[in-house]
Amino acid sequence: MSLFIPKDYTDLLGGPEKTEKAIKTVKDMFETNLSAQLSLLRVTAPMIVLSGQGLNDDLNGVERPVRFPIKGMNEQPAEVVHSLAKWKRLKLGELGICPGRGLYTDMNALRPDEELDNIHSIYVDQWDWEKVITKEDRNLDFLKKTVRRIYEAVKVTENRLYVEFPQLVPMLPEEIFFIHAEELRRLYPDLTPKQREDTITEKHKAVFIIGIGGKLGDGTIHDGRAADYDDWSTPNSDGFLGLNGDLLLWNPILGHAFEISSMGIRVDEEAMRRQLKERDQEYKAGLYFHKLLLGGKLPYTIGGGIGQSRLCMYLLRKAHIGEIQSSIWPEDMMESCREAGIFLA
Repeated sequence: MSLFIPKDYTDLLGGPEKTEKAIKTVKDMFETNLSAQLSLLRVTAPMIVLSGQGLNDDLNGVERPVRFPIKGMNEQPAEVVHSLAKWKRLKLGELGICPGRGLYTDMNALRPDEELDNIHSIYVDQWDWEKVITKEDRNLDFLKKTVRRIYEAVKVTENRLYVEFPQLVPMLPEEIFFIHAEELRRLYPDLTPKQREDTITEKHKAVFIIGIGGKLGDGTIHDGRAADYDDWSTPNSDGFLGLNGDLLLWNPILGHAFEISSMGIRVDEEAMRRQLKERDQEYKAGLYFHKLLLGGKLPYTIGGGIGQSRLCMYLLRKAHIGEIQSSIWPEDMMESCREAGIFLA
């Protein structure tokens, strides 16, 4: 989406000072709720990883990382993370965390290839989390149970925020609606994936779309997903493929579905081999992370990322992510926002 200026937009918090206080409130509350819901330990995360080890998130496979040589390490190349999807699994293995427990971290990333608009920024901040599970937990019911716990953490945060800022009236539904991307395609075959998201999310207000990254019945994919972390190819109990998905909320200010989380049960050895082959990336099997996983030396996990600025933007009823975070924006975008009473940090 390009820049969208909502008609008659009003900052319900009345300015930057109260907004900053509310951001702190949301982040503190949600971290506590998420940790309690999923039994997560907070850890410190890297902002950079070494290149060539397969640790960085490839996202859709085309985004360029910020890369640079390290003088004190014989010019060895490193890169700023896109996310910590694979690093977290490695860390859980190093810590020896048992099934049922996990970790979360404040992830700060740079994605210079993002198309800047109301919800996309070069700077990305999210709660990256990962939890150890058993092989028996690798099923659709376990995925849905975890999604419901995350959704409950969001709802509790929204309700508590209402106590301190009564102008922020709760609007989330009691239950989240689940649908597979193939079911969604069959339901709205003439719409694009984004139009399908808008239609189903406007109807149900909170939706989790399963099977992001895998081929649909017409040979397309709903949205891109890398081959080496989320499992989008394993048959599930609903008769479709995939044990991952995206959590979407209806954003009435923007008039669109609003993704706050991408998550899923992670690949096991079989799914990794299958997905690398499907994407013609079998060469990755020789990278450090991939060799450990294919050798059975990493735990089975479920994990994902939850956008910090995205969640604050939604709960504080903001029109632009730049009202939440400090980043770099085109001058014409800043000017258009200023004229509409939207002040970017």
